[in-house]
Amino acid sequence: MSARTKKIMNAPEDIIPQMIEGMIGAHPDLLRVAGAAGRAIVAIDGPRPGKVGVVVGGGSGHEPAFAGYVGRGLADAAAVGNVFASPSPELILDAAREADGGAGVVFLYGNYSGDVMNFDMAAEELSASGVAVKSVAVTDDVASAPKERIGERRGIAGDFFVFKIAGAAADRMLPLDEIDRLARHANASTRSMGVALSACSLPQTRKLNFEISADDMEIGMGLHGEPGIRRGPLETADEIAQDLLSAIIADLGLRRGDEVAVLVNGLGSTSMMELYLLHRKTQHILSDHGIAVARSWVGEYATSLEMAGASITVLRLDDELRALLAHPCRSVALTVGEIAAANPARANVAHTAVQTRGDDADGAAEHKELATDGDVTPAIFRQMMRKVGAAIIAEKDWLSQLDGVIGDGDHGVTMEIGWIAVAKALAAAPDHETIEATCKRMAKAFLDAVGASSGPLYATAFLRAGTAVGDRRNLDANALASWIAAACQGIRDRGRSEPGDKTMVDAWVPAAVAATNAAQNGASSVEVMVKAAAGAKDGMDRTTDMVARRGRSAKLGERSIGHIDPGAASTYLTLRAMTEALQGALGQKAPGQ
Repeated sequence: MSARTKKIMNAPEDIIPQMIEGMIGAHPDLLRVAGAAGRAIVAIDGPRPGKVGVVVGGGSGHEPAFAGYVGRGLADAAAVGNVFASPSPELILDAAREADGGAGVVFLYGNYSGDVMNFDMAAEELSASGVAVKSVAVTDDVASAPKERIGERRGIAGDFFVFKIAGAAADRMLPLDEIDRLARHANASTRSMGVALSACSLPQTRKLNFEISADDMEIGMGLHGEPGIRRGPLETADEIAQDLLSAIIADLGLRRGDEVAVLVNGLGSTSMMELYLLHRKTQHILSDHGIAVARSWVGEYATSLEMAGASITVLRLDDELRALLAHPCRSVALTVGEIAAANPARANVAHTAVQTRGDDADGAAEHKELATDGDVTPAIFRQMMRKVGAAIIAEKDWLSQLDGVIGDGDHGVTMEIGWIAVAKALAAAPDHETIEATCKRMAKAFLDAVGASSGPLYATAFLRAGTAVGDRRNLDANALASWIAAACQGIRDRGRSEPGDKTMVDAWVPAAVAATNAAQNGASSVEVMVKAAAGAKDGMDRTTDMVARRGRSAKLGERSIGHIDPGAASTYLTLRAMTEALQGALGQKAPGQ
């Protein structure tokens, strides 16, 4: 693996709040920060009574996206996640409450599993509080799925045009349903494709996500440092533009006489000189096809940390999209036309606080009869969870390395953040707290700290598992198997993944089956855990030969073969650590150990 990269930063764990502080300080006339976590960036001159609130968001590392598109005529607020990780539902709710002017809220984000799950959970809570919500996931990347599966495509730089159109429609005080329609229309009219010349590195690891020779390029890369759909020889600027535009023109069905807007976007460390070369050829190609370019933007609008490379995005225009594209806006990343003087007065309506998941740490469990047979007490259960956190953190580099090969390289970092938050939550738990209540506590801590895809998945797992043993104070072998099975089912339901998709489900399912079978055959609690860990290990190993069908690595197709799924690996570490902690607490070894 390559040597560590260089970054201008202080402590990696402080990079997001310090970046936000610097951004707000640089643009106090445009932006303010809100929310208890300080991760909601709000337009000074955006939210106002009667206006639909436009909320965007996603992981950091794509600057100026997403907070750079907060401003008058664009987004009213952005939720800022960790590097390459979706913001949690609570952070999204912070942004939504600030953006809501009483006419509803529209969520706009890239079509990635973590963003979809977190924004869906936020939408459910916001809707429950009486606020009308619409969600649009951007799906502009033609390389990430065939046209017949367009709903599976990921969002890359096409966010730029979708945000612009929806923001303009909201600024014109159009109703929520109409803004939703126009955002979807813009998304359906937008296509992108890109190439990467080098990988990027996360601040926490400072290791390149993948290695590529000086003579190659990755075609169809993702926006999170993922490798491309395929690797090929490095081409000239004209050849790259031809490859990208040919795919876009064919997929969008552009014809002679059409009019378009063009975005040539740098990925983080590509010079303007190179981007202008791509734009030059893009204009030539479109002109040769009889397609008029009404407006162009060239620069860095949706980056991937320090990745070298570029993407080309084309928006096919019609009368309504053309008018909305020209509508004035003013933000850090984009200014169009003239905007009237800002009104700094906050105009959003009052909101009722939304109950977060598991806020009542003990709840009604203290008022019902609980089974006390079983050798896994609440104290031992908490020891098991602390052991999991320690094991995950010890192996974070391995997990990130696995993820860097077929994903975005942040799985170890994300899991570490989540389990650090869980450890703090466990330290605050009272001695009398039930296992169900501890699971709720863990779910809230993990979800609020992480976001990403792991946040909703593990939060749902903890909540379902806790509910499954809600009638018990101590767990016996059967209850422990039920806890594992319920956690597994929660992950399957939330992530909509099944065995064979090459996800963490491929480790959880055999673990749950093995645990259930062992319990039914009269095994002890320790034996149940040993069997579960062994099942997870077998499932993890089997992912090596699978083609990914879900998650970010699904876009790699056959290139994902030969690599362990990082989610399956962290599942195995989790169940192995639980087993070791239980053996230590009970002083037992399973037969044959």
